[in-house]
Amino acid sequence: MSTLSVAPDPVAWRVDAAPIPYPEALAEMDRRAAAIRAGSEPELVWLLEHPPLYTAGTSARPADLAADPGLPVFDAGRGGQFTYHGPGQRIAYVLLDLKRRGGDVRGFVRSLEGWAIAALADCGVVGERREGRVGIWVDRGPYPPDGRREDKIAAIGVRIRHWVTFHGLSINVDCDLSHYAGIVPCGISDARYGVTSLAALGRAERLPALDDALRRHFAASFPEPG
Repeated sequence: MSTLSVAPDPVAWRVDAAPIPYPEALAEMDRRAAAIRAGSEPELVWLLEHPPLYTAGTSARPADLAADPGLPVFDAGRGGQFTYHGPGQRIAYVLLDLKRRGGDVRGFVRSLEGWAIAALADCGVVGERREGRVGIWVDRGPYPPDGRREDKIAAIGVRIRHWVTFHGLSINVDCDLSHYAGIVPCGISDARYGVTSLAALGRAERLPALDDALRRHFAASFPEPG
């Protein structure tokens, strides 16, 4: 079951309760992006989950995938490397007309980051950017002898075609973190850097609470052109 609503701005919101197969999601993004470009349908934020699977971005390295990963692997067509998707993880596919919004690709990625950080703050988690490491990170304290342990809680991967954005971000709420053992997440193998979730951090928030936070902060993160 899914719901589709139109907010006061031109962006529609779709929320799916049941996990969506990855090929189906890719096909729907392709269809919707073409409609956005043609002006026949509004921009879209699509909140969903996938069944357990891995996706490979355009920079994925075969060595970063286990010999027997145990889950299906799909080419995503987005930037980035390998990542995991599964139940208990909120995926936010953001399909916007970037040309209408000024054509700033880097600015769009910064907006995705800021949006995730603001939503996580509403859930009691301090998420931060890190230079040279894509995604949103949580400081977990000292890492001997003189470093810091940091875990990724949100992954970001985008694609832009004819100035329409695809894909977006994923935030770990209460997913099975053991599945990350089948890949080197986003190509980062340094032992100081792991993966976490709201549940692993002791936060009781569930998907609806995060969805509410994402809705609250969307307009400020992606303002309409003046």
